[in-house]
Amino acid sequence: MISFTVMAITFGVVFLAELPDKTALAGLMLGTRYRASYVFAGVAAAFAVHVALAIAAGSVLTLLPHRLVQAVVGVLFLAGALMLLLKKDDDEEETVKAPADQSFWKVSGAGFMLILVAEFGDLTQIMTANLAARYDNPVSVGVGAVLALWAVAGFGILGGRTLMKYVPLKLITKVAACLMLALAGFSLFEAITG
Repeated sequence: MISFTVMAITFGVVFLAELPDKTALAGLMLGTRYRASYVFAGVAAAFAVHVALAIAAGSVLTLLPHRLVQAVVGVLFLAGALMLLLKKDDDEEETVKAPADQSFWKVSGAGFMLILVAEFGDLTQIMTANLAARYDNPVSVGVGAVLALWAVAGFGILGGRTLMKYVPLKLITKVAACLMLALAGFSLFEAITG
């Protein structure tokens, strides 16, 4: 069954965690150089692969005893929140090798490879696995995570700099960390009382 609540929670957590990430900057850089639809196609495909891997990992966690899963998920959410809060601001931009031509396959392939490599084992992939284990609803978590990642990629490709002029990156990072702290608290509470 699809749960819109689980989808919304997943969307919010993943969206806020990914927004201050390097992916938005990489999408912005690619979007300024190439046709946005070509870039988005490659980036979207890479994110779908990442979410599928995260859901598979989270589904394996659900085979463990419930209290143990909740404890592990709680600790991982806590670690994710701390990573966001303690993250040093990087002013370095990723370098992207420009494809020789502007064809769909070259541009989307460059976007796909950039995201596939840059995001492997990233915080949002770990958070997606945690959410899949926490809610034991892989379809809802998967849809929420994919939509969140695609939304961030779209913002990055179509104008992330404009958004950052109005909403400070530090505020977005702190809100994402607070959400993860709340999820960590709920998971650890369930592990202790469950």
